[in-house]
Amino acid sequence: MPKVVHHPAYGRYDLGPEHPFSPGRIDMVLDLLRELGIALDPVAATPVTIENLLAVHAEDYVRAVEAASAGEAGAEQASFGLGTADNPIVPGMGEAARWLAGGTLHGARMIAAGDAELVLQLGGGFHHARHRLASGFCLYNDLALAIRHLVSQRKRVAYLDVDVHHGDGVQEIFYTDEDVLTLSFHESGEYLFPGTGWPHELGQGMGRGLKLNVPLEPFTEGDSYFSALERVSVPALDFFRPDVLVVQCGADAHHLDPLADLMLTTQDFERIFRFILRLAGEYTGGRALFTLGGGYSMRVTPRVWAILYLVLHGLPIPEALPAAWLERWRDRLGSPSLSTLHDGAEPYPAVPRRGEITRQNAMMVDRLLDAVARYWL
Repeated sequence: MPKVVHHPAYGRYDLGPEHPFSPGRIDMVLDLLRELGIALDPVAATPVTIENLLAVHAEDYVRAVEAASAGEAGAEQASFGLGTADNPIVPGMGEAARWLAGGTLHGARMIAAGDAELVLQLGGGFHHARHRLASGFCLYNDLALAIRHLVSQRKRVAYLDVDVHHGDGVQEIFYTDEDVLTLSFHESGEYLFPGTGWPHELGQGMGRGLKLNVPLEPFTEGDSYFSALERVSVPALDFFRPDVLVVQCGADAHHLDPLADLMLTTQDFERIFRFILRLAGEYTGGRALFTLGGGYSMRVTPRVWAILYLVLHGLPIPEALPAAWLERWRDRLGSPSLSTLHDGAEPYPAVPRRGEITRQNAMMVDRLLDAVARYWL
């Protein structure tokens, strides 16, 4: 059975009532799982230390974050991406971010020590945090910390990111690393933050040919997305032969997400999660660390992450949502009313240019595979 990692302190990472990154998303997931009759008994990790963070972040950056978190002013804060609309300065944010990073690092430690094969961290996924920069709601890159620990334990790590935004922070930190394969499937940076993640970003030095990006056209639907995921991940893993998968499971590629333009459904997410779990079974002996990530529709994100939990635990996907849960979260769920865990049969109108979008995505995958072929021979 998977190990589940969570701590109530995760809820302290609250960037404000108007900010899209709400801790209420995880509260809704936990409540939904309990209403589905699941007895949650998660492993409670501890926060990472300042010294832990220096494995992936510059010391002056970490000191600036912690000072801002404590209410201290600093002229350098803006240069570190602090105090923006995306990354506002909030009291206690540094400690809260260290709790979340601690959960992901603890999951990696359990896998490296042989205490677990499959771990679900019910939090984390801060893939935009860079070596010296806060970005995209992210302060500390918990994913990079986990990967760094696994590599230090002589594990080759494949990082797989299905968040709708490019996993730029993870890519940057490991851009020259020969022991880390990064795979990011995201909406094209031509249209969406952070504006990176192009097929030509293949890595440098010993990491060349190991940093793969799949920028998808806006309004990409599930079949086209899954085709790209399968066509790129299978040959990449065949070549790289990882010991562990680290997976960022953002839910913001769903068609109702307010911050992006892909068209996935909850059924597509279930298919994606089952596929990734199968990849772990085929390539890493089942060793995989899953985290959460983006997802800004309260109607969608808790359902997607509940499906993730059920898939990883081999549990059936129920049809109906519990009435008590629907009533308790009615204000956040909004209108029209929900009744099922999965999306309805016709969740969105017909997509214009469907055939052209599918062709553009297929051609982009062809170009990417052609570009990396010489490094894989």
